[in-house]
Amino acid sequence: MNSIETQLREAMGGIPPIARPIHVSVTERILRRLLLAILLIAMVGTGAELILLEHTETIWQLIPLGLLASGIIGALAVATRPGRPAIRVFQVLMALFIAAGLTGLFLHYKGNVEFELEMYPTMKGVDLFRESMMGATPALAPGAMIWLGLLGLAFTFRHPQLRSEAR
Repeated sequence: MNSIETQLREAMGGIPPIARPIHVSVTERILRRLLLAILLIAMVGTGAELILLEHTETIWQLIPLGLLASGIIGALAVATRPGRPAIRVFQVLMALFIAAGLTGLFLHYKGNVEFELEMYPTMKGVDLFRESMMGATPALAPGAMIWLGLLGLAFTFRHPQLRSEAR
């Protein structure tokens, strides 16, 4: 242990710097809880919608369901035991939500393009784009995963459990 750590431990009565209590305002605590509650409700709702739509035919369709289940478990973990490891795992999950949403946008659009070209082989340009965006598969629906991921990352932004890393 170096001399700075020793001095900090002595100044804090033997408590290591990482274990020091961190001041969190009531407003911040309420906003974090609210963000997490909104995220949980949205993940449960999105998962229920995907199940009702029978979004289970291929491995690609199961990925968002698996992520939503993992996200719900991760959110409950950070709600009950908000330690640094749980928050870091949750951040990785939220990044995966964003990646899955981007992938889903691409796959939905690509599937709609293929369908439109089967029906109208000569279609191209703006017409093909417009019809593909308005196709049978909702092209922008996977964007919900992106929003959920961003909401989850907003919850972890400057989280009190991560603040002590800089000390």
